[in-house]
Amino acid sequence: MVNAPTVALQSIGADTSAPIGRHLLGVVNFTDKSSEITIDKACPRVSVNLAETVGDGFAEVWTTARPVTTGQFGTISWASDGEFFFGAFHIPELPQYAEATEASYTEVLELTESLGYRPFRIWHYISGLNEPNAAGLETYRDFCLGRARVLERSGITHDMPAATVIGAHGGGIVCYLLARRRGAHVNLENPRQVPAYHYPARYGPKSPNFARATHLTAADGSTFLYVSGTASILGHRSMHPGDVAAQTRLALDNVGYVIGPGNLFAHDLNAGQGLADLTAVKVYVRHRADLPVVREICRATLPESADVVYLNADICRSDLLVELEGIAPQQLATSGSPQ
Repeated sequence: MVNAPTVALQSIGADTSAPIGRHLLGVVNFTDKSSEITIDKACPRVSVNLAETVGDGFAEVWTTARPVTTGQFGTISWASDGEFFFGAFHIPELPQYAEATEASYTEVLELTESLGYRPFRIWHYISGLNEPNAAGLETYRDFCLGRARVLERSGITHDMPAATVIGAHGGGIVCYLLARRRGAHVNLENPRQVPAYHYPARYGPKSPNFARATHLTAADGSTFLYVSGTASILGHRSMHPGDVAAQTRLALDNVGYVIGPGNLFAHDLNAGQGLADLTAVKVYVRHRADLPVVREICRATLPESADVVYLNADICRSDLLVELEGIAPQQLATSGSPQ
């Protein structure tokens, strides 16, 4: 039995109940609206506005092998199986987000700490990501400002886990995360890129704080590599302006590099993965007209066995045209059996 939660990307209209022997931990619907989070008897459910219509969307379904307990703490809806935690919050559209982000992130850290969990993967979807807020600051930078206040107050300045920040089509901010109680995780940087928390001031009043990937070792010895949203960046600079094909290839190269054997060895981890090992891949494309080009490159590079979804979305920098993320499961360290 694999100890860590597993994810499936499936049709938005499909049955999202857990398979036999599994329990729902969280469901994220990528659809035509963002909504307040609901908790039924099974798990939290949240919607992200990133599809043109309901029929274009999909559901991201997280399940676990253990029974789940659910709860609410301030704005945070959560579920836990005693080993792993899924939490989510939604901030409705506001003129500025720093204060609300600070409040919700404070609750996240308070809740996970009180329950004995450590976050290892976080997703954020923010409407109007590259647009100015009411004070004239880009919304993404406004969000980073609120998050940084919490992290600095908590003494977290350089070791946040893998994360994604992508533009939603509306609905404010949706954030969800995974955390673990036992096992261990190592946050990974990419030597080809400046760590995000060391970005120069040109990228905003407060740097983003996330790792390029996170390596998780569950209590049963199974391991997973969670890849952050990855774009066409070398050092701290955006590369190949206006060339979506070149940006896609460099983003894929960056993913392969950060999860490869050489980089994992540099982080004192023995095994590495490659692009052929990715599953549950989400590809974000700024311009809808670029989708065919990005699909063609990804289909030629990613494994046929991977669940790959493509979303028309804004990226954290206005000159970035594509970003992608994924998960690379590894063999059980204790038994050598496959995931």
